[in-house]
Amino acid sequence: MFSRKNRRPKSPELLKAWESLDAGDLPGALRVLRAAAEEAPLAEVAQVTARAAAAAGFDDLRQAAEALAARPERAQEQYDFGYACVERGVPALAIPALGEALRQVPQSAAALRELVTAYEREDRHREAVTVLSAREETLADWPDRYLLAYNALMSGDLDLARRQHDLLSDPAADPDDRVWLPARDRQRAMLQRAASAAQASPLDGTDLRGWQYVMGGTLLGTLSPFGFDAGMNGRYAWLQDSYDLCLRGLLRLKAVLEATGVRPDAVALLPDRDSHVLGLAAAEVLGLPARPFEGAEPGTVVVAHDLNELAGTERGPEILAALRERAPGQVLHEHASCWTDPPAVAADSVGLLHQHLTAPWAERMRLDENGEVGRSPADDRPAAELAAEITGADPTPDEGDGSAPADPPARLTDLATAVADTWLRGPRDGLRSAGPVPSSRFA
Repeated sequence: MFSRKNRRPKSPELLKAWESLDAGDLPGALRVLRAAAEEAPLAEVAQVTARAAAAAGFDDLRQAAEALAARPERAQEQYDFGYACVERGVPALAIPALGEALRQVPQSAAALRELVTAYEREDRHREAVTVLSAREETLADWPDRYLLAYNALMSGDLDLARRQHDLLSDPAADPDDRVWLPARDRQRAMLQRAASAAQASPLDGTDLRGWQYVMGGTLLGTLSPFGFDAGMNGRYAWLQDSYDLCLRGLLRLKAVLEATGVRPDAVALLPDRDSHVLGLAAAEVLGLPARPFEGAEPGTVVVAHDLNELAGTERGPEILAALRERAPGQVLHEHASCWTDPPAVAADSVGLLHQHLTAPWAERMRLDENGEVGRSPADDRPAAELAAEITGADPTPDEGDGSAPADPPARLTDLATAVADTWLRGPRDGLRSAGPVPSSRFA
């Protein structure tokens, strides 16, 4: 048993985390831990992590943390702690321990791969590229060189990504490597999409729409006009959605279909209420008949309000599984997609990206006549009436705060035209990263 487990840490930042645990505030302690992990002594990080893990009921992480706190100089304990942190969803705490383990045992493929995994989970792809590039001459193709190509792509370095991808051996040639075939195909598709998108999009550090297409084959309809120069880069944070935004997203979908020459024959209505409302409005906007979703129907536009909300319904997992494998000519449109918790499938068209969103007809925050914050009740009118609110809304773009560049429809349709030959291909794999365009996150 680790004899110092109840001793208060000396690091001022970690002492704050310890006091948060004293107060029963586990999320607050973890926020402090994440911020301090790479500067504080490893033994003290492990000490506080052990206590947090015990509070969360994570015995594996508690045991690994106690072992590291007792023997912080040992590479095996560093690796075990890092591995447990990654498995328990706190990769930021894993990075300093795994980095030290790799420094002590530089030939360790296990430590290298686990460190790269931790960097990936934190969207720190450039650092993953750095640690892999330092060992380029000794990398195994699968998974190491593949990981170098992938992280180069996710950090925006297309030249390095292409060069490393082209060096990869065929994973089908070795039975041990065949498990990597889907990853190879997914990466190849991303590079093909990048080549087509580059005809109409800069693919630089602020090109959210271009990179969203490269990563997931998604054409992003609108960009947030708020906080662009304050770190949002076109994504919304906390958004109370509006009928106007719903209509604007559907009109952008219509423009994409016209630009790419895709002519669906019906709108497929999903069973959750939010999607049903939006689907009825989409049928009106697109001039198509609407019918219930029946699985992998070719030639339909499947309209979702928020795929994560759909996933939480009784039929949600079954529907998402059916949508992952693309039916010929089928288009999946998601109005509001969460970028901090991406859905299991990447839609072909997305109206906007958000961190947290409230639907226009849901219970909402409001200011009363005295300036007090209150809640307005949910609108329980029939779906057809809410859909009529969407089709009768004003799609004029919000001027925002003046920080964002203009986003006329032509920016989207020019990209859609350029990528028409690579759009609507392959499975709809969910996104695993925010990619090369960062945005501020809010706890």
